[in-house]
Amino acid sequence: MKMVSIPNTGLTVSRIAYGCMKLASIQAVPADLPKAAVDVCVAAYNEGINFFDHADIYGRGKCEELFSGFWKQVPRDQIILQTKCGIRPRDTPETGEPGRYDFSFEHIIRTVEASLSRLKTDYLDILLLHRPDALVSPEEVDRAFNELHGAGKVRYFGISNHNVLQIELLRKFVKQPLVTNQLQLSILHHYLVSEGVLVNVVGKPSVLASGTLDYCRLHGISVQAWSPVARGIPLNPPAEAPQHLKDLAAYVKRLADGKGTTPEAILLAWILRHPANIIPIIGTVNVAHIKGSIQADKVSLTREEWYRMLEFARGESVP
Repeated sequence: MKMVSIPNTGLTVSRIAYGCMKLASIQAVPADLPKAAVDVCVAAYNEGINFFDHADIYGRGKCEELFSGFWKQVPRDQIILQTKCGIRPRDTPETGEPGRYDFSFEHIIRTVEASLSRLKTDYLDILLLHRPDALVSPEEVDRAFNELHGAGKVRYFGISNHNVLQIELLRKFVKQPLVTNQLQLSILHHYLVSEGVLVNVVGKPSVLASGTLDYCRLHGISVQAWSPVARGIPLNPPAEAPQHLKDLAAYVKRLADGKGTTPEAILLAWILRHPANIIPIIGTVNVAHIKGSIQADKVSLTREEWYRMLEFARGESVP
């Protein structure tokens, strides 16, 4: 698989990453689940993926725990390991507490220590702040990041689901570079790129992307795309879906047949075609679908094919 460099780091990663959110939901009897989870990750690694994404809330920590068996088959130094922190689910630690976000110094340090323990590793290559915390104190984030970096527990830092002003606020106080931003992006959730072609178009209000994609490119912040195949909806739209999405699915299938590849590879190729070197994070636990997705690495879309897919997804042509 082709590799890409994450700016402002020494990291070289596969241009497609593997997201471990579903490891704990693999259909297996409990005694078989650890092996099944590791087998899926090894299958991704054997297809050329060296970049694995986690979050402390995935499976309430179970996904990180299951992944730790991976080290019995693959050396730690062959893997770029990323996790996220900051989301505190409802009823934790006490029943009745609300779901919330927490970028406090204490929570960041505590959750990273717990992730390291579950993952059975001494360090993370990248730590992301998962979703913006309305009560964030950037000075506390700075203190936490400096402590984790100084202790050798985290090499690099980033954010997820943050817009331009939220990133600017952090950058004003946080000394560690913010090297990546993980954002929802797919042909179905295309707003990060559609915003750019709808500048000053009457009746097409911004979806609050706020120039985030261009900002990240301008400042050397690598963009990662979560849910890059939109749960397969662009491949098999429901019966009640609008006609333009059904047309998109038919067009994706025609492209896949014409290029001798899989429909999911076409969806990923749409993201890979963008010049920002966006890294899609696939999350399927089906090995056949992993293999089908990886074919995107060898698929090229023309400018016309790329825009035709966007046209179908939007249900109208560009202005």
